[in-house]
Amino acid sequence: MTKKIVLAFSGGLDTSFCVPYLQERGWEVHTVFADTGGVDAKEKAWIEARAHELKVASHVTVDGGPAIWAGFVKPFVWAGEPYQGQYPLLVSDRYLIVEAALKRCAELGTRAIAHGCTGMGNDQVRFDLAIKALGDYEIVAPIREIQKEHKEVRAYEQAYLEARGFGVRAKQKSYTINENLLGVTMSGGEIDRWEAPGPGARGWCAPRSEWPTTPLALTLGFEKGEAVSLNGEALPGHVILARLNAALAPYGVGRGLYTGDTTIGLKGRIIYEAPGLVALLTAHRALEEAVLTKQQNRFKPEIGRKWTELVYEGFFHDPLKTDLEAFLASSQRMVNGTVTLRTEGGRVDAVAIQSPHILNAKGATYAQAADWGVAEAEGFIRLYGMSSTLWAEVNR
Repeated sequence: MTKKIVLAFSGGLDTSFCVPYLQERGWEVHTVFADTGGVDAKEKAWIEARAHELKVASHVTVDGGPAIWAGFVKPFVWAGEPYQGQYPLLVSDRYLIVEAALKRCAELGTRAIAHGCTGMGNDQVRFDLAIKALGDYEIVAPIREIQKEHKEVRAYEQAYLEARGFGVRAKQKSYTINENLLGVTMSGGEIDRWEAPGPGARGWCAPRSEWPTTPLALTLGFEKGEAVSLNGEALPGHVILARLNAALAPYGVGRGLYTGDTTIGLKGRIIYEAPGLVALLTAHRALEEAVLTKQQNRFKPEIGRKWTELVYEGFFHDPLKTDLEAFLASSQRMVNGTVTLRTEGGRVDAVAIQSPHILNAKGATYAQAADWGVAEAEGFIRLYGMSSTLWAEVNR
């Protein structure tokens, strides 16, 4: 009897390979594409056509935009800490993809789920741990299986598909590309060889030669730390992020070349492009700096970094993450206001802030004016620095 299995499907090289591989091992393959906002209608239609070309038993597309905003973007912006100070966790849609695939498993009455993660990367950890946290399922990972026998996995996958009459996109022959509402990541080819990225290693962000000559200004409105409006128009969060991506990608904002420590201990080198997410982080941080206390601004990054590490390393459903989010939500009580962003290309800056909660001292302005006297300032300095001053006097 043929067993049903649900495959998280993107139409890329790895998940395309998984379909005939699973079919030839007796599985009835049902594919799910969780549309987390990184592809247009044409690409979605191509992914669906690809699934049918591969002769899957069924294919469904799930709208993941609202889920990725509520489940990841909002708490990530609250946390405000990219992984290792740079990478904005662009593949965190994996957790929402798992939830969509498991929902499809329930509809089909199967507890078998497959993914196209390799045995070298972080995604396998994210997928497997998320699945294990949500129930008792049989996990099949074809790419991990073929790695036991084949060292050049991508070349083997290409040959396997082509031998069965399925073409492979030219770009997929060179790079592993992940694209969603959060942004684009690219690895493989010269990137993995620690060489300068070639002209083909580009996603949304325009090269410098194509940046517009007119600066761009945008205004984001925040309520309790969550972006709720763009240029004065109230919008759902995932729509704001999509519009920021479209507006800022032509200016090359949010592109980086990043090397980081992966969950399994390897060095991972990728190109990432996240124009909208970088803009949200920039605006949110500027607002927080103005409305949070000195102690909050000092301590909160520690919580943010731990939250980011948990999500990066696959612990999306660990109770500690929930605990940290309770703190982060509390810290956002007064993070209300509007932030104006400006770019001339390459980077985006927060240039103006409006909020009723800015911690302005009524009678003092930094380095300009004060409503205390000289004696008070001298007394504060004497007491504040007493320990260091005493050490210097004793050990001079």
